Amino acid sequence: MTVERFAGVWPIDRAIADGRAGLEGHLDGTARCEPTGDGGLSWVEEGVLSLGGDVRPAGRRLLLRDAGGAWVDVLFGDGRPFYRFELLDDHWAGEHGCGDDAYTVAGHLVGADCFVEVWHAVGPRKDYRLTTTYRRVVS
Repeated sequence: MTVERFAGVWPIDRAIADGRAGLEGHLDGTARCEPTGDGGLSWVEEGVLSLGGDVRPAGRRLLLRDAGGAWVDVLFGDGRPFYRFELLDDHWAGEHGCGDDAYTVAGHLVGADCFVEVWHAVGPRKDYRLTTTYRRVVS
């Protein structure tokens, strides 16, 4: 199963560059990716966001589901579709439309216990880049 590669606890190091607001920021946190009992994984991120002098808690919940072969469906925590990607040669890419704004993601595994993901959001309301490094806690 493709999604099993993402199971575990992953400290998060996320750099934020907001071109529209002219701000840079950072998120430090942890992602916990655990089996849901139906063959998928629950991805829960919690951390502290620092952006433009504002510091606050931040988080998100996603669901990962095998979609056959090397394909993975990523859903919002409430089950709505978010994006789909194909994990080939330890790389993937996906996209999500939200009104007139477009979100693209490119990721790659760096060995068994690290991966990097870069999101770019552009459109009339968005212009930012999130670069996140995840390093799995190995016990």
